[in-house]
Amino acid sequence: MTIVSGKQVVQTARANGYAVGAFNTNNLEWTQAILRTAEAKQSPVIIAASMGAIKYMGGFKTVAELIRNLDSAMNITVPVAIHLDHGDYEAAISAIAAGFTSVMFDGSNLTFADNLEKTQKIIEFAHTVGVSVEAEVGTIGGEEDGIIGSGEIASIDEAVIMAQTGIDFLAAGIGNIHGVYPKNWAGLNLDHLEKLAAAVNEAVGYDFPLVLHGASGVPDAQIAVAIKHGVAKVNVNTEAQLAFHQATRDFVLSDKDLIGKNYDPRKFLAPGVKAIETALTDRINVFGSANK
Repeated sequence: MTIVSGKQVVQTARANGYAVGAFNTNNLEWTQAILRTAEAKQSPVIIAASMGAIKYMGGFKTVAELIRNLDSAMNITVPVAIHLDHGDYEAAISAIAAGFTSVMFDGSNLTFADNLEKTQKIIEFAHTVGVSVEAEVGTIGGEEDGIIGSGEIASIDEAVIMAQTGIDFLAAGIGNIHGVYPKNWAGLNLDHLEKLAAAVNEAVGYDFPLVLHGASGVPDAQIAVAIKHGVAKVNVNTEAQLAFHQATRDFVLSDKDLIGKNYDPRKFLAPGVKAIETALTDRINVFGSANK
């Protein structure tokens, strides 16, 4: 069993100048694809699940145990964290109770005071059982399970205050967006990221790990600079979903699904699952976490 806390893999990444991929799972096959890819690349990995995916997959306990059981059955040797992605307060508490090893409390839709208060309560509960906590300041553009953000630039002052609560890593809006990026997207505000990271590091007294959400479609060169400036966890979901969709669509449009017993779900889903693995392999190479 190689299940670890999110703090362990993220802070190790920050200290060594690379980033760990937080790859969202959506079902059994998705989880297997993430684990196979991480093992093949000998990369630490964070398997993330959103509130919507958790509901779809059967609940918090089901998701946590699925990842644990597959980690054992597949003889995984790399560190694996089980992470709640963009959870509200109730979801964070439920995830901790169910055996997740890392939670993101997304209070970015609240007032900063309320966000701060709820984050502190979650820290008290999570850290007593060795679960790491991610918080967010400044919304991420797009929509994630009903939480809608305009992609604002996070306040440096608020980022510093949030980091000082004792959280383990912080998501700060720097113009990033969930989902597919529009053609007129201006790109990440890397200058702001550099200033924010410097202020947070000075305040907490060490190289504090930051998180980049909405990384699907961000140019590799921008991701590399973001990692240089302190990003140690990079979230990817849409990119893998698009790869899965395209491969499955190609399989059907070519009529390969009509050959033999390709109607069998294990065969029907295979091209899409392989496409997930290819997409995540590429992201691991970009993040620099292979053989780490």
